[in-house]
Amino acid sequence: MTKRRTAFLALGALTAAAAVTTGVLVLGDGGAADAQAGPALPNGTATVVRTDLVQSKTVDGKLDFAQRRPVKAVVEGTVTVAAAEGRTLGLGDALYELNDKPVTLLYGPVPMFREMKVGDKGSDVLQLERNLRDLGYGAKVYVDTRYDKDTEAAVKRWQKSLNREPTGRVGMGDVVFQRGKVKVVAADAVLADQVGPDKAVLTVASTKPVVRARLDQGDGALTAKGTKVEITLPSGKTAAGRVLGTVDPQEDAGGAPAGAGAGAGAGDGITVEVELTDSGRAASGEDPKASASVKFVSESRKGVLAVPVEAVLALRGERGGYGLQVIGGSGSGRTSTMVRVETGMTADGQIEVSGAGVREGMKVGVATS
Repeated sequence: MTKRRTAFLALGALTAAAAVTTGVLVLGDGGAADAQAGPALPNGTATVVRTDLVQSKTVDGKLDFAQRRPVKAVVEGTVTVAAAEGRTLGLGDALYELNDKPVTLLYGPVPMFREMKVGDKGSDVLQLERNLRDLGYGAKVYVDTRYDKDTEAAVKRWQKSLNREPTGRVGMGDVVFQRGKVKVVAADAVLADQVGPDKAVLTVASTKPVVRARLDQGDGALTAKGTKVEITLPSGKTAAGRVLGTVDPQEDAGGAPAGAGAGAGAGDGITVEVELTDSGRAASGEDPKASASVKFVSESRKGVLAVPVEAVLALRGERGGYGLQVIGGSGSGRTSTMVRVETGMTADGQIEVSGAGVREGMKVGVATS
């Protein structure tokens, strides 16, 4: 059932209550003019206002970093230096050490899928040579897709700087390629752990702060990329944001909002990742373990005329529809006129109204208990 239909059903119930409580007759229409006079005066009034209406939902969220993903050991071995949780690592830094040798972070979109050596060709070789150049070891390397003798010599110089055996080959497990700097958000393996291709050694994310929030399955419309949100950070500061997308529940361990189980299945809700539109500056210094509040805006209407939902009455007759009981005069000289209106969006107990006989500031009848 849509929100608008729900609102109209509520209107029907409220209108019936108004008729019983106030004695106001719900007017028949029968082809009469849109403005009709004569219903009994109500026991309450409200003012037609021009305002912004916003339909929203607020849920708890948690500060995190975008694009969490596990880093697994490509080869079996023993962790001799564990990952340092919370650190930001860049080009050439060691993510961790395996069998007393560093596993180095290099940049690029192509994952390590083979040992690289003289004679090899491919995009992974091109990626490696770019990294050697950027690290200062590729002065004599022609950056292309060929692994030649110059590439081998550059690799040997680089390996010596890492206290590795200068083989001139880049073995499986020697490096991990990521698209840029990473934040170590979890150390999944500790010192002396035995690891292999089936075990995550650490979990990394981008350095971009985000907020993760869990929505109900029925809130799928709010998960669309670009949906605007308002974030109240743990300190009380507010920041604007927008939805980046949904998060695979199986990759959400440790990133679930407060009150939701980490890694919860799809039946438990939808986890969304929200970016702060100020590039995360507002999140600086915030407590990452505290909850944030995330307000999702599903629909908004700017500068519309609105009244309390209870002010709208159902019109009977051939034309049906809805109307407002407009109140004029004052004291014993008060009068009332029924004016036909079109209804629109509802939010926070108010409903959008429009029509030739409606203007800002006019008084309308409202049923009160």
